[in-house]
This record gives sequence, structure tokens and C-alpha cells, in this order.
Amino acid sequence: MARKPYQKPEIIPLKNGRMNKFGLSPYYSRKVRKDIEGVPIDELVERFGSPLFVFSEARIRENIQQARTAFAHHYPKVSFGWSYKTNYLDAICAIFHQEGSLAEVVSPMEYEKARRLGVAGENILFNGPHKSLVALERAAKEGAKIHIDHFDEIDDLLLVAEKLGQEIPVALRVNLNAGIHPQWSRFGFNLESGQALNAAKRVSVPGKLKLVGLHSHIGTYILEPDAYGEAARKLAAFSGALFDEIGVEIGYLDLGGGFPSLSRLKGALLPPDVSVPEIEEFAEALCKGLREGLRPGHTPHLYLESGRALIDDAGWLISTVHAAKRLVDGRRAYVMDAGVNLLYTSTWYQYGIELDREVQGVGEPAVLNGPLCMNIDVVDESAVLPPLERGMRLIFGPVGAYNVTQWMQFIEYRPAVVLIDQKGEAQVIREGEDLSDMVRRECVPDHLKLA
Repeated sequence: MARKPYQKPEIIPLKNGRMNKFGLSPYYSRKVRKDIEGVPIDELVERFGSPLFVFSEARIRENIQQARTAFAHHYPKVSFGWSYKTNYLDAICAIFHQEGSLAEVVSPMEYEKARRLGVAGENILFNGPHKSLVALERAAKEGAKIHIDHFDEIDDLLLVAEKLGQEIPVALRVNLNAGIHPQWSRFGFNLESGQALNAAKRVSVPGKLKLVGLHSHIGTYILEPDAYGEAARKLAAFSGALFDEIGVEIGYLDLGGGFPSLSRLKGALLPPDVSVPEIEEFAEALCKGLREGLRPGHTPHLYLESGRALIDDAGWLISTVHAAKRLVDGRRAYVMDAGVNLLYTSTWYQYGIELDREVQGVGEPAVLNGPLCMNIDVVDESAVLPPLERGMRLIFGPVGAYNVTQWMQFIEYRPAVVLIDQKGEAQVIREGEDLSDMVRRECVPDHLKLA
């Protein structure tokens, strides 16, 4: 039997501490995951490679159905718009549209993607601070719900209305104080300063623009249901003020998204299954505020644009340990085939980590590095792990929100993405990249060609 290679021993004190009000010592055994939705990890990697993003169709459908039911219990007219920026893979969007969601987009690119998937213009909520004249003209022709972000956009839409010779229904994005910090004041028109009222008066140009909706998105990963109640109450009350002051009847209110998922924010004391409220709590608080703010007899349609809460826990990333090493300070470190190029949100969130097999040994803090030749490529700075061998799989989750849309084609190819359908079969929904994907749009002038 061959001897194992010599490794210099390191002595590192493990400061477990005692039990406290937040639970047991962090030095616990890692969970083992041998499959995702019944499909073995080994089979997934053998068929599609590593790293690999995996999504669950059943989990996505369950999430949207649960959210829709929660709000339907509290308000009679509710529709969801799927937030494309959260994850705009065609197959993912198609699932949400099959479940009745509109498309919520924030750029001309996302608008084109929604139309390409067959979403009618009237079923698109068009947000965002940058909408070109060309994009606004197309959206107006196709009846999209255009949400105005700034005064210059009002001017642009007046030009479009004059060019098309038609009145364009529009909505205003409103930022307001919902009692949380920080206040998202970058987008839209401020309510408390009177800016939103001035914008509403400017929009009300007979024959050109018609104000039909109000929109407010107070932030992301909001843990306070009452903040949504306050935002809904203020937006509803503003709709009543518009009716009284300028005779505008608001047909819909859009309260955005921002509901949290079960991702764990770095530095959070409590685990997300304890600190994150259920979707029912958000529905109850938001709709209660809505009813309190609306004038009697006024029941506008309610739109919601939830993304993270509906997709995050339906996504995993399988990665493989490529190497183990000791850093100069004595900490153990592992090099994986997936890093911040694929897990962009690791900047803010501490992922759950599962192993593909049982491992014996004492857990110790380890640094998880990705494959990039960059010192910042750190997925976790202190993951408590037993000794891992080369070739082991680490499964990260939940990672379904914002990673596939913000991943980078930097140094490494972007991997395949598969969907476990409701029959338990794994299907590719995005092929892994190769060199042709990177160079397809490049052009080399003749005098620079080597051959």
C-alpha cells in the first residue's frame, strides 16, 4: 500500500465556545446531499460536467402558487410579474408565464427577451431608469405598461406620443419613506417632497399621456412586512389625492418586489428559517395597508414583481474540489471550479454548503476559493468543513436568484444549466460555453492576422 504524501502538521486552536442563545457551536457536521430532486449528484456531473447549475421546476411552481394564494386571500385583484433580472433564462421565464405571471423588465434587452418568448406587450411591466426612444416607441405601440422613472423620460414619451399620434397610458414610479433604511430614493419621483405630485400633473397631458398607474419598489431582501404595509398605504393614499386634486383615476398599483428568500445575509445572527417571515405575513401586511389607504369604492389592480423569494431556493450549484492547501496563516483553503464568476451574490450572502458524501474528521474553518487568478475570488472566508479530498463535490444553495444573470465570462467558460422537470428528468436549459461563444462577435483586421 502506497504511503500518503507527507504534509507538514499545523496546530490551530478550535475555539468552540459554549452553547448560547443562538444555538450550538458552529462546529457541526455538514449535511450530505447525494441527489437533487431524485437525480444523483454523480449522474448530473457525469452527464453535464462541473460546475453545474441545477433548478427544480416543481419547486418554482410551488413557490409561485403559494405566493399567489397568499395574496388572493387578502385582496381581490392581484397579478404577479416575473422579475426578469432575477433569472432570465428562457425556460425559467416560461415556467412563470405558464403559471400566469406577466413579465417585469428593466431594460430594452429584457423587453426584447420577453417579446421573443411570446409575451404580449400588454403583459409587460416596463421599469428601469434607461429606456431609449426606440424602446419607448416600441413599448407604446405594443401596449406595454410603461413606468416612468424621471422627468426626462416624460419628455421622451411626449415626443413618442406626438410621433405616433396616440395617447399613451403610463405609470409613475414613486419612492417614499416606508420606515426602513436605506431608503431607495434613486429611482422614480419622491412622494414626501411633492416631486411625485408635480410629475403626475406634468404627465396629465390630454391626447398625449394618460396616468393610469403608480409603482413603488422599496428595496431588496426586506425583512419587515410592516414596511410593505406602510408603502402600500402611502401609495394608495396618493392615488386618492390624485383623484381629488387633478381628477386622475388610477387603475393599478404596483408594489414591486424585494421579499426575502432563505439566503443568509453575511453577519446575520439568526438563520433565515428563523429570521425570514413567511410570504403570508407580507401579503397580510401589504394588503392591510392597501385597504387602509384606498378611498372608499376604489379597488385598483395590484401588481407584484417578486423574484428572489420565488426562485432562490429552487437553484443549486454543484462544484468540485480541485485542490487543498494551507495558507501562510495556517488556515486550510480549497480551490474549487466555481467562484465569484458564477456566485456573484457571495459578496452579500453566506450560502448553505452540502457535501456529496460522509466525511470523517474534525471540522475547521476553511477558505473556499474559486478558479480565478484574482485574490478576491473567495466564496466563503470561513466555512467549517472536515478534511476534503480532491474530486469531492460541494453543493451550494440557495443560489437561484441573480447568479445566472450576473455571472461573468471571465477567465473561465460559463457552465451548463439543467432543469429537473416534474417527471424527475434532467434537461439542459442552457448549454455550457466553449471558445466559439467567446469569439463569435470578434473581428481581427487583416493586418493583425497571424495566419
